[in-house]
Amino acid sequence: MRRDFVANVSHEMRTPLTVMMGFLETVQTLDLPAEQKAQYLEMMMDQGKRMKNLVDDLLTLANLEANTQPAPLHTISMSYLMSLIKNDAYALSQGKHTLNINLNTPCNLLGEEREVLSAFSNLVSNAIRYTPEVGSVTVSWGINAAGEGEFSVTDTGPGISSEHIPRLTERFYRVDRSRSRETGGTGLGLAIVKHVASRHQAQLEVESTVGKGSTFTLRFPSERIS
Repeated sequence: MRRDFVANVSHEMRTPLTVMMGFLETVQTLDLPAEQKAQYLEMMMDQGKRMKNLVDDLLTLANLEANTQPAPLHTISMSYLMSLIKNDAYALSQGKHTLNINLNTPCNLLGEEREVLSAFSNLVSNAIRYTPEVGSVTVSWGINAAGEGEFSVTDTGPGISSEHIPRLTERFYRVDRSRSRETGGTGLGLAIVKHVASRHQAQLEVESTVGKGSTFTLRFPSERIS
């Protein structure tokens, strides 16, 4: 597992590093027009951000894996958390999707706010990144009939074949590797979600139909609802 992990990280870092070094060499050796130089610098910045996102996700995942204790029972204001999710979703979508953010209950969640926000943000950003323009993404927080808290994200994206669903939370597992890189994915988001869910005694459920879309639901036990 360790060997595979190192190989995967090296593979993920190699491409942006190669691209960045190629652009640097071009800028250093050629007398480029200012407009073209600015374009290359912007591309290098994009690759730098990609590597930073990967490192950030690796550190988050490492911290989660190192902490096997249940998350503390701190009150998390879900109205505040959903407002953060809403702001991030609109910034990421840039008006290309129909976004619905629903706070269906005043009940709050007991847990670690930073971890929960990371898990929720990963699910929402995945939905937006994989949903075509003019598609829709619906984000909801509510309480089910059993008194459990449910955070769900439904999209009208391409959907996921059933054979892929059991492996979605594996580190660096991608249904479509090329498309994931194009949209800025690190391949670690759902692994982070899985570990946050474990720390909060929650369950991650995935329902998806190819060609119609997907719903990702995090279901929290009633003991973590306040």
